[in-house]
Amino acid sequence: MNLVTRDEILDYITYEEQRESIRKEVLAIKKPRRIHLGSNLTFLFENHDTIKYQIQEMMRIERIVRESDIQYELETYNQILGEHGDIGCTLLIEFNDKEERDEKLRSLMGLPEKIYLVLVNGVKVYPEYDQKQVGEDRLSSVQYLKFPTRGHRPVAIGVEHEAITLEVPLTSAQQIALQEDVSETIYEALEETIQ
Repeated sequence: MNLVTRDEILDYITYEEQRESIRKEVLAIKKPRRIHLGSNLTFLFENHDTIKYQIQEMMRIERIVRESDIQYELETYNQILGEHGDIGCTLLIEFNDKEERDEKLRSLMGLPEKIYLVLVNGVKVYPEYDQKQVGEDRLSSVQYLKFPTRGHRPVAIGVEHEAITLEVPLTSAQQIALQEDVSETIYEALEETIQ
C-alpha cells in the first residue's frame, strides 16, 4: 500500500483552513469502504487517503507540532495499511450498553482469527491482527486487521466464531473500492520489481 509520507502532512493550522473540503472528499472515499457484518461489527477498510486523514485529524486534535511526534503518528497509522498485497482495516466492535459490551468482548475472545475475506477466486483469507488489542480475558473494541489478498478482489466478508457466524457479500461499490486498493498495492510491487 502507498504509505503516507512526511511531505504530504500539513501543519495543523493549514489543515484546519482546508479541513472542510478535505473531510468531504475523505467521507466519499470512506463510504464504500465501511462494511457492516451484522449489527455489531463494522469494518473500515483503509487506504492512503483515509490514513492521511486520520493522521491530520490526530495532529489537529492534539495540536501536534514536534517532528518526533509527527513521525510517530506516521509510523503508527501506516502500519494499518500493511505490505504489498494486503488490505488493512479497522474493526469496530459496537455495543451501546457498557455492561453488554464488557460481556460481549469477553465472549468474543478469538474473534480476529475467525474473521475472513472471500476473494474473487473463492479462497478465504484470514487476517493478521495486533496482538496488543487482545487482553487475557477480553478483546479491545477496536481491532486492526490486515488481510493478505495477493491482489485478488474481495467479494464477501464473514466470521466463523462460536458467538457469531455470518457471511455477507460485498456490494459492487464495495468490491470496486477494494479492488482499487488491491490494484494499487500490486502496481507498486511491480514498480519496485522493475527498478
